[in-house]
Amino acid sequence: MDSFLPWLEGTALSLYVRESESIAFGFPGILVLHTLGMGFLAGISFAIDLRILGFARGVSLSALQKFLPLFAVALVVNVVSGILLLIGYPTKALTNPVFYVKLTLIACGLFLLQRIRREAFAPGLTFEPFPKNLRRIAIASIICWMGAITAGRFLAYTYIFLLYGHATRF
Repeated sequence: MDSFLPWLEGTALSLYVRESESIAFGFPGILVLHTLGMGFLAGISFAIDLRILGFARGVSLSALQKFLPLFAVALVVNVVSGILLLIGYPTKALTNPVFYVKLTLIACGLFLLQRIRREAFAPGLTFEPFPKNLRRIAIASIICWMGAITAGRFLAYTYIFLLYGHATRF
């Protein structure tokens, strides 16, 4: 890691992300894309979770399934923008335990959504109220997405090293 981090920080892409004056294509634009993608990921998942928990009974769960392709697009946007943000400040992220908490919560949220898709969107399956197990999964999903968002925000304030060899104390 001692040679990888300074190397990555010195690449043209890392320097561009950090130092570009372009609001649209530099760090600010990438961060906006990441934020919008996160909003769609968490928002679509929340909508499905809340419907399973009994909210908006007038909306069928199958109607919410139509948003899953948008979820997939938002996931791609977040993976790409997240990698670019990581490349811009690899030491800041990779030396911060909160970053790994965020990634773990996102992975759990994706896993839980996959379980919900398998159990709630199975062809011909119509049941309400939803089984307790499915409601528990929905609650866990909400907790994961809220935790991932919170951890993501904490990343801006909890790092010790912004760049390799440059300690920052708060």
